[in-house]
Amino acid sequence: MNKIKHLVICLFVFSCSESATETSFSLEAYIQNRIFETGAVIACAASDYDNNSNVLIFYYPEEGASNIRLYQTTTAEVNKDDFINYQQVNAESQPVFNGYLSLFNQQSQIEKWYIVTFELQQEIKISNPIRSKQILKPTLWEDIVTINQEESGMPLFEWQADITGDNTIYFQVVSDAQDNLLSGTYTNQEHFQYYQLDNVVLNITREIPPMLILDAPYHFTLMDVSLDNWVNVVTINKNFINR
Repeated sequence: MNKIKHLVICLFVFSCSESATETSFSLEAYIQNRIFETGAVIACAASDYDNNSNVLIFYYPEEGASNIRLYQTTTAEVNKDDFINYQQVNAESQPVFNGYLSLFNQQSQIEKWYIVTFELQQEIKISNPIRSKQILKPTLWEDIVTINQEESGMPLFEWQADITGDNTIYFQVVSDAQDNLLSGTYTNQEHFQYYQLDNVVLNITREIPPMLILDAPYHFTLMDVSLDNWVNVVTINKNFINR
């Protein structure tokens, strides 16, 4: 009887300890007694082009950002807005466009919600929740972009509209042959012209982009993003020669 009682007590203590540990690594615990801002990190996610179980969580690390973290839920069937459901992931990010953007690469057979955070000027910046859909709706990696170069040095990029029926916004990057990001913009429309901001609704370009060099090679990348920050379609590094 004493042995059974001892076993029950041990199990109870272990269970409480495990629960406390999980809670201590939650996003809710991290922001307690701290100044934080929601919707303050630009982030989205896509499934990898050759392995749907690889979830790529892209984010824009603002200059001066530190203590960058990734949080995840156990499944997608939880309240995405309750930070107690998000546990910190032990993961290192990788640079994209030579560090202008970054990504976390997570192997998962289960769809989840993700959040990216970083600290900036003594505040915790928190992304909107990102719904992974690597099973329900894997990202399409397709070339859906055409390039019109009638205006010299000002290529016009156009693409098919909302081909998956789930678009909220489009993200465009123009980069050089060394993979340096020259411009990063968001539009609601199916076109972007370098470097015109008439239809740009969000701009992460830090400096005025350079004039494109005649006959030099460049790349164009497009992401079609849904309301829950899942990337429906990617056209990556489409090559063109500036005319």
